[in-house]
Amino acid sequence: MDNNTFDQDRIIKINIEEEMKSSYIDYSMSVIVARALPDVRDGFKPVHRRILYGMMGIGNTSDKPYKKCARVVGEVLGKYHPHGDSSVYGALVRMAQDWNMRYTLVDGQGNFGSVDGDSAAAMRYTECRLSKMGEHIMDDLEKETVDMMNNFDDSLQEPSVMPTKIPNLLVNGGNGIAVGMATNIPTHNLGEVIDGCCAYIDNPDIDTEGLMQYIKAPDFPTGAYIYGIQGVKDAYETGRGRIVMRAKAEIESTESHDKIVITEIPYGVNKAQLIEYIADLVKEGKLDGISNANDESGRQGMRIVIDVKKDANANVILNKLFKMTALQSSFSVNCIALVKGRPRLLTLKDCVHYFVEHRHDVTIRRTKFDLRKAQERAHILEGLIIACDNIDEVVHIIRGSKTPSDAQRNLEKRFELDELQSKAIVDMRLSQLTGLRMDQLHAEYEELEKLITYLQSILDDPELCKKVMKDELLEVKEKYGDPRRTEIKYSSEEFNPEDFYPNDPVVITISHLGYIKRTPLSEFREQARGGVGSKGANSREQDFTEYIYPATMHNTMMFFTKKGRCYWLKCYEIPEGAKNSKGRAIQNLLNIESDDSINAFLRLRGLDDPDFINSHYVVFATKKGLIKKTSLEAYSRPRANGVIAINVLEGDEVVGVRLTNGHNELLLADRNGRAVRFSENTVRAMGRVSTGVRGMRLDEGDDEVVGMVVVNKPEEETIMVVSENGYGKRSQVEDYRVTNRGGKGVKTLNITEKTGRLVAIKVVTDENDLMIINKSGILIRLKVSECRVMGRATQGVRLINLTKKNDVISSVCKVMSSDLEALVEAESRKEWAQTSEAFKNDTQAIPTDTDSDDDTLPDISDEDKFDEQ
Repeated sequence: MDNNTFDQDRIIKINIEEEMKSSYIDYSMSVIVARALPDVRDGFKPVHRRILYGMMGIGNTSDKPYKKCARVVGEVLGKYHPHGDSSVYGALVRMAQDWNMRYTLVDGQGNFGSVDGDSAAAMRYTECRLSKMGEHIMDDLEKETVDMMNNFDDSLQEPSVMPTKIPNLLVNGGNGIAVGMATNIPTHNLGEVIDGCCAYIDNPDIDTEGLMQYIKAPDFPTGAYIYGIQGVKDAYETGRGRIVMRAKAEIESTESHDKIVITEIPYGVNKAQLIEYIADLVKEGKLDGISNANDESGRQGMRIVIDVKKDANANVILNKLFKMTALQSSFSVNCIALVKGRPRLLTLKDCVHYFVEHRHDVTIRRTKFDLRKAQERAHILEGLIIACDNIDEVVHIIRGSKTPSDAQRNLEKRFELDELQSKAIVDMRLSQLTGLRMDQLHAEYEELEKLITYLQSILDDPELCKKVMKDELLEVKEKYGDPRRTEIKYSSEEFNPEDFYPNDPVVITISHLGYIKRTPLSEFREQARGGVGSKGANSREQDFTEYIYPATMHNTMMFFTKKGRCYWLKCYEIPEGAKNSKGRAIQNLLNIESDDSINAFLRLRGLDDPDFINSHYVVFATKKGLIKKTSLEAYSRPRANGVIAINVLEGDEVVGVRLTNGHNELLLADRNGRAVRFSENTVRAMGRVSTGVRGMRLDEGDDEVVGMVVVNKPEEETIMVVSENGYGKRSQVEDYRVTNRGGKGVKTLNITEKTGRLVAIKVVTDENDLMIINKSGILIRLKVSECRVMGRATQGVRLINLTKKNDVISSVCKVMSSDLEALVEAESRKEWAQTSEAFKNDTQAIPTDTDSDDDTLPDISDEDKFDEQ
């Protein structure tokens, strides 16, 4: 390159790394201090301050005609803000948008955008002027109340801060992204903020909690609700917090369907995009139950109408809308503002303190200015009064003087006046020498003396100064204050998953092979007449419905594995299945280890009732004869990965789990045909991870416990036992005498080579059915009433013929008989209340693979009945 291309003497060699650091620091500080962050005193960024000052400078006030926005933008660009015209116009437009500003500072005429996200028309079309509140921002600006600074080219002066009577930082909030930091301050109600400022003036030691008695929470221009107060407290106490906003919606019912009508949406939400997003969710199948969504907003206000399908629950749909759309959104507060030119994170008290401090400074400076002007005027009036009292001599001196300067000097010498007073006398017109004018001069002087005394007292008396500040703030409140728009809901901010599911009646079905499904009761009515026990059976896999019972969507299911872990599922978390579907494997719904399996279930109406969980117990039995009782409260805090329910020793496993009231009688049976009956009171309550105590003493060898039952109504129940070769019988409960826990018990079946060893023990009534399945997959369902009651030590009768050699019974379970069918049928005829009594106990606890006694719990609560929701 030719050396003459540049003037080599003007090239300075520098280190680029150091230059980048220095330049970037200068740039970032410029953005932070002079562009992106508001001043804590007036709440303005430089561009907003310059727009308002420029509008005042061209007389664009609220009592004058509108001016083109292009005229204002040009004024601001040319004199104060040498940046892009779009940024200036954007800031101007925002100050006129009543859905962005709680109190608009610019009165706009024309298209200034909309809450739907429409942009404003070009600046050559729109017009604007200051609003009345915008003018109040600059009250007393001419009285040297704030420091002035040079503009960008030192040709003009502009205010460094506005002498505002309005706490604009809190009232209109603000947001901005600087370098390495950002600010996001919510809007507030003017009246509340002024009351808070007055409270601070009276008591500077007031804390945040005290201020919140006046400034309760943000007040957004779009209304809606603030849901939960904790985020507000965090923001006010620390400067950072998350405020949850929720749309205001109502459900309107018509003859054909329900409608969700939304009249207010959270601050900052685009209405058009919101409706479009709802439509997309419906199209994608993520949101069911909505047939249409329309925007019916007009001059009367906002109105979004969402049509709910006839068979859908409007409250559930509304909760899903809150969860899945911007109808519920959050405002992340990050209250950073400039304090003496430096960015600071501010609490609510900080914001109030610096505004009150600014108002005090403005009041003092304005008072000094007014006092100086009053004293100057009084000084002039003193000279004029002297001249009026000696008018003839004054006229004579003036007429005898050659020039005005001579006249001034002669008057100063004669009446001991200064230059200002003598000049005022010389400049006085003859018409002011009338008697009326002389009286006016005396009256004006007396008023000025009073004013001077009052202004001086403001400077001398801090309490009077505070009163002046409060009176001015309260005057602004009276003039511009309005009711709060955003209502506060003092409740939890988080959704309960149950909010998304109506507590409708359902039927939970668990198959012999461990498949589970949830079926609406309305669909179950259709299949009830087909026979409860075999409905939905899979012939290929020889699966069958082993457990079927009514529940509600909000009931809790507890699952226990053979290794002693406990898992939870809400009924609404169980996949819904059609009446003939197989369902889902329970293993796939829970985080169960591959070598573990579910072998016991309990169903509860809920774990949030302290009285219920503290008065009931979970009793475990293991195949090695151990028994453990633990309060239900220990299992009342569900975890996704489950918890240890019982410490199962090596070689042992859980064979039965029951829910008891603490005073039941328990009965354990082993493979060798013995059973022990003892009171639950003999088993002390233990911790959740304990092993338990001996419940039954087993014979040496391969003897093991095959089941546990709970005796609740001995006069109505019988003990059913089944052997591996298909023999079984029923015996009276009283045939089993109560013995001590840990004993061998008494004979419950006469074990012979023909009968084989014991495989199952059940507590049954005549209304139950029994389902028996062998290893070949052959199953039989028989009525319990067909099995006659026999003595305890007999071998029973043949229940099923085993045709294959070495075939044995693999499983025995009790299933619901026609009682459930009658119950469902009665519910369909709205007769549940009359027929449920006979079925109450059977709906309390779920039968397990080794225990089907369902009569251990007290009556179910009203929420477990299938009343119409």
